[in-house]
Amino acid sequence: MTGKAILFPGQGSQEKGMGKDVAEHNAEALALWKLAESESCLPLREIYWDGEAEDMADTRALQPALTVANLSLWLTVRNKVTPVATAGHSLGEFAALAAAGVLGMEDAIKAVTLRGRLMAEAGQSGHGMVAIVKLPQGTVETIVESAIRETGRELRVANYNTPAQFVISGEKEALDIASAQVKESKGRAIALAVSGAFHSPLIQEAADDFACFLEGLAWEAPAFPVFHNATALPEPDADRVMDVMQRQMTSSVLWIQTLQAMYGTGVREFIEVGPKGVLSKMLKPNLKEMGDDWTGVAVGSLEKSEAL
Repeated sequence: MTGKAILFPGQGSQEKGMGKDVAEHNAEALALWKLAESESCLPLREIYWDGEAEDMADTRALQPALTVANLSLWLTVRNKVTPVATAGHSLGEFAALAAAGVLGMEDAIKAVTLRGRLMAEAGQSGHGMVAIVKLPQGTVETIVESAIRETGRELRVANYNTPAQFVISGEKEALDIASAQVKESKGRAIALAVSGAFHSPLIQEAADDFACFLEGLAWEAPAFPVFHNATALPEPDADRVMDVMQRQMTSSVLWIQTLQAMYGTGVREFIEVGPKGVLSKMLKPNLKEMGDDWTGVAVGSLEKSEAL
């Protein structure tokens, strides 16, 4: 495998005005916004084109809106590139599935709308997530294991974003102990403004409900490999893809491993399709030990897609 990979961002990449430029020039993109509004019963265009940041952070609105923004941009570039692989960070994985033809765009939007609703409902006081920066993976994993032993509470590394950027997810008592140990180790611990312990077993009930919903969708074999968050590997057939996606909500996001696996199979050009360019900034720290023969570009607007 050699060639281009398409990357789709997830939660945290939302920004005011996302997708508006494409929707104003592309009827198919506008139809996706209308479908997402119908499925979510939320005025998504009003929220994300004219609203405030606080409203944009609500996962019930964010998940369908960001997926539409990602897919809208994909519509503008899909005839210009021939990808050999794709991946999406957490929520972005559903846009990747649609791009690879595993799910139809309508089914992907329906799925993320339910996913957002279930994750919002799964939020509990005493559960949360903390970003950790400036510490290596081994130190972070040791801190997590220590906090679990000390408290007996649930805690795990939820996101492996870069070799110096991680997110842990779990119960407050364990998060507090881990955060203190991070600071003692000269790292930074930043509590995230989320309502639950996502990508952990603490939202298993929501994940079970979502898994049942996914079984009712039409799954197809990928037109090109989708590297999955939970395994950092692609799956060749529809049933195995569905199985991995049924576990995605409670599995860690192995983003470091995903990018390195893509590079290892020959990908040398990474194209981020979605707003803000967060994933493009993660390329260098994740690939610097693999080689310097790669390129990355962020396509976050209609103008950028036209220049591709």
